[in-house]
Amino acid sequence: MSNAVAAHPATGQKPTIVLVHGAFADGAGWNPVIERLQRRGFTAVAVANPLRGVGSDAEALDTRLAAIDGPVVLVGHSYGGAVITNVKARSPKVKALVYVAAFAPAEGEAAAQLAAKYPGSTLGETLAPVLLPDGSKDLYIKPSLFRQQFAADVPARQAALMASTQRPIRDVALNEASGAPAWASIPSWFLLAGADKNIPVRAQKFMADRAGSRATVTVEGASHAVAVSRPNAVADLVLRAAG
Repeated sequence: MSNAVAAHPATGQKPTIVLVHGAFADGAGWNPVIERLQRRGFTAVAVANPLRGVGSDAEALDTRLAAIDGPVVLVGHSYGGAVITNVKARSPKVKALVYVAAFAPAEGEAAAQLAAKYPGSTLGETLAPVLLPDGSKDLYIKPSLFRQQFAADVPARQAALMASTQRPIRDVALNEASGAPAWASIPSWFLLAGADKNIPVRAQKFMADRAGSRATVTVEGASHAVAVSRPNAVADLVLRAAG
């Protein structure tokens, strides 16, 4: 791959890469990918995803995007894919969508529904719910099960830190129906994690095919934490989308 920094052909300005984390993670999960993007001269921003609900999380992302000048490549991991799917597609600054072991729902679909579309997800049996005052629940992965469920190909000490710093998602967010999908009008790229225990790889491929993915890369043996364990593969696909 060339070392030249890509620029948007219409403006001559290279895009800002905006990365959106999913459940049981935070922005730091993108650090290995950001490091590689920065080495190539790109500005990369890992936004804080509230993990409260698809609609409100997408609104928070829209607000953050409004403060960024120039073209944007949006990257979503896991539930973060549902959030970038609900970004305001009319915004001309979003030039590409990159889904990394992520949900890409159609209108009316929920993340939990897609995770159960094909066999293979074992997430449900690893969750530890915490009741919230409004009656909904915050969901965590039990720390003792975090590595095997979420990050099997991440070194044990690093996975233990990830388990201790995970951010919960409200149960209602995983069951909230998606709006009109941005991937219907914005080009998309997909990276599939071949050994994902959260979103079965068959479900990931189904969503990639349906979205008309410009390029789909399968990382064999990769866990759901593919951005941590295989950052080169993730960064390479993001750079392809940014080009």
